[in-house]
Order: sequence, then structure tokens, then C-alpha cells
Amino acid sequence: MSDLKMQVCPLCSVKIIKAIGGDRVVFSAGPPGTRKILWQKVCQYVQKPGCINRMD
Repeated sequence: MSDLKMQVCPLCSVKIIKAIGGDRVVFSAGPPGTRKILWQKVCQYVQKPGCINRMD
């Protein structure tokens, strides 16, 4: 389990936990999700340097 790593976005403070089988995103409210859901809910609207969930 030492492969698990957590990142925290400096812009929106969401936590992304690296895990085998896909990253888990921990939102401040609601159930955990994926990077794709994070993009749909937040990142596509922010568009600022520093975002850790870029979909270029």
C-alpha cells in the first residue's frame, strides 16, 4: 500500500488519492468521484495555472 499518494489542489483544495485501478477524488461534500467528474464539476470552469487535474 506504499504506492498510495495523495495530492491536494492548491486552487480548489480537493484531494486526489492515487490508487491502483484509478484515482479517487475526495470532494468537500458528497461521495468520492473520479478525475473526470472533478473536471466536469470544477476544473473546466477554473482554467488557472496550478490546477492538478488538467485535461489538455
